[in-house]
Amino acid sequence: MTENPTGFWAQAAADPGRTVLIAPDGEEWTAGRLLTDANRLVHGLRAAGMEQGDAFAVVLPNGTAFLTAYLAAAQAGFYLVPVNHHLVGSEIAWIVSDSGAKVLIAHERFAEAATAAADEAGLARSHRYAVGEAPGSQAPGSRAIGSRAPGSQVPGFRPYAELLDDRPDSTPADRTLGWVMNYTSGTTGRPRGIRRPLPGRLPEETHLGGFLGIFGIKPFDGNVHLVCSPLYHTAVLQFAAAALHIGHPLVVMDKWSPEEMLRLIDTHRCTHTHMVPTQFHRLLALPAETRNRYDVSSLRHAIHGAAPCPEHVKRAMIDWWGHCVEEYYAASEGGGAFATAEDWLKKPGTVGRAWPISELAVFDDDGNRLPPGRLGTVYMKMSTGGFRYHKDEAKTASNRIGDFFTVGDLGLLDEDGYLFLRDRKIDMIISGGVNIYPAEIEAALLAHPAVADAAAFGIPHADWGEEVKAVVEPAEGHEPGPELAAAILAHCASHLASYKRPKSVDFIAHMPRDPNGKLYKRRLRDPYWEGHDRPL
Repeated sequence: MTENPTGFWAQAAADPGRTVLIAPDGEEWTAGRLLTDANRLVHGLRAAGMEQGDAFAVVLPNGTAFLTAYLAAAQAGFYLVPVNHHLVGSEIAWIVSDSGAKVLIAHERFAEAATAAADEAGLARSHRYAVGEAPGSQAPGSRAIGSRAPGSQVPGFRPYAELLDDRPDSTPADRTLGWVMNYTSGTTGRPRGIRRPLPGRLPEETHLGGFLGIFGIKPFDGNVHLVCSPLYHTAVLQFAAAALHIGHPLVVMDKWSPEEMLRLIDTHRCTHTHMVPTQFHRLLALPAETRNRYDVSSLRHAIHGAAPCPEHVKRAMIDWWGHCVEEYYAASEGGGAFATAEDWLKKPGTVGRAWPISELAVFDDDGNRLPPGRLGTVYMKMSTGGFRYHKDEAKTASNRIGDFFTVGDLGLLDEDGYLFLRDRKIDMIISGGVNIYPAEIEAALLAHPAVADAAAFGIPHADWGEEVKAVVEPAEGHEPGPELAAAILAHCASHLASYKRPKSVDFIAHMPRDPNGKLYKRRLRDPYWEGHDRPL
């Protein structure tokens, strides 16, 4: 090719033999092969009764079937509804029903939950399809997921291959840009779908290719994107899709492990990836000889978000990987802020300044915009269009001040426009009338060598309203018990003011996080509040 066209569709037409995807089993997929499956899936979904504006849900691990579904929705004017495959049947059923999904595509790994969900949602058996494991070799720590895998034997589901086999591979008629309809994680109540109106443009006009430009990532330019977190997560899919559209081959991990990630970066000379702080913490826990075994110098952008990153963890990663370690703040609803390593080293703790397509503001509880340095609720405004929560106009209205929206984070802007987050409003502890922010306590806990993971939250106290509780996942080789609890509390005493310190420590074998690093804090906190009214 003399010129590199923008957009997957044009690239696939110009150079169908170019490798665009390395699947979890190591199989290489060309642009032409991926486009063929995406075209056939559109024809198959239309034959199943789907029309422009309809939704279909997927309960899939990372792999070619997921990316095929994304490309099919993107060119047929469908809404793709990615579902967290760690949810149970009733939770999946809620999303399927609420989104109005006409078709459910699930992987046989999740057959029990998917079957329960489809039954509860009343989805016709003719509109359920199951993907099977692909044959062939498997990469270490992963299982192969091929979009043309043999149909699985999930009772009540038709083989996924029926959606593709005997369908034409021709370009579908009436192509128009579709959207991804993500569901919020639902920290309170049911998750809600984030629905944007279809723009009525051709798929070639997608804006996603420009999204990575916010982070200084250029089209082609020898870039290779590593997908190391679940694609059902909003940011992970958006980063992967944007990379695909600007000519970056994708290297896809099915199940993440720290050493396997290092191996893939070294083997495929990956240049950028999207990460979460939990992954940093587990990478840093690897023995030095393991870390030194792999060359990660190809990395240009290791962009992290989705959860607070303790300062000592961030510094350690910059010391190891260099200035490619960058941070952003955003939400499924929109974004956001971005901080380079240089920004962060100049202003430790910042999550950056507003994106060119976004505006940030901080408001108090009365809706007054606060000046720099004042703590309040963080609001954002996007120039790329609005959204609404599907079937929940009350929630849509309640998180708005004019054109600004919030997801409930607390923070402040400094004089230079840099955003500093304190915590989520719902997680803030109020003890004796004093506001305490768990993220600061959790960062101190994670600095102890015996702590693999940690959470801090408020529990009932008769006089103060709440007191600080710490729950700790011990690091390997450390025995939970009174001695370790005492050591952790002593460590906190040297790092935190007395009113911030945990008053007690409980231990847990595995912290309840999803693979994106999101902590399900309610699962830890709620048992302590049984029989009590938690302050709002």
